[in-house]
Amino acid sequence: MNNNFCSRSPGLRKVMITAVQIGLLSLAACSEPQGNSTGAIADRLLSDQPADRFMANIAQYCGQSFTGRVAANTPPPTDDAFANQTLIMHVRECSDNEIRIPFHVGDDHSRTWILTRTDEGLRLKHDHRHEDGSDDAVTMYGGDTDDDGTAMRQEFPVDQFSIDMFTRGDMLVSLTNVWAMEIVPDELFVYELGRRDSNRLFRVEFDLSEEVATPPDPWGHPPL
Repeated sequence: MNNNFCSRSPGLRKVMITAVQIGLLSLAACSEPQGNSTGAIADRLLSDQPADRFMANIAQYCGQSFTGRVAANTPPPTDDAFANQTLIMHVRECSDNEIRIPFHVGDDHSRTWILTRTDEGLRLKHDHRHEDGSDDAVTMYGGDTDDDGTAMRQEFPVDQFSIDMFTRGDMLVSLTNVWAMEIVPDELFVYELGRRDSNRLFRVEFDLSEEVATPPDPWGHPPL
């Protein structure tokens, strides 16, 4: 996996991004991602809104799954739930305005990322379930973008709903959370958590160059 994309010259990056977009348009014309129309993907790739192009860049992988690795987890946690686990993202459900991506950690199928196109930008929520399908006590937290972002990276500062939830749960370190997602088509997808008032950084990088077998259904979600 080539992680040096951002260090290349600006001119070369612009040429590469244009080539990627042309390639995605060709792909959209030839195949239909699960749960999303090829026309919607093609339209969004040509949109002047970075949020639309970002959604389209992810939606082209609908129905596919990819393995990941923890690229950063600082400060090191004392109880690391991700250590020595197989990490898989599954772009499971896509509609015109929403993408659902379960994040599987070994045999733990409790996590689903929900990415929604809003009138103002994008929203990221974390749907956490127990194995019986019931909601976790801490679920549906996340935030909305507060700037345009780019077709390759979007950031989601913590919203008031989440601040209130974290406060009730005495999870005060999470009050300054900023989540992010990145995508370099055919190379890399990133999920990231940082905090504005500390050096906390959690980053998982997924290899988009090789599809893997579909994982089990996420907890609390019916089979497709």
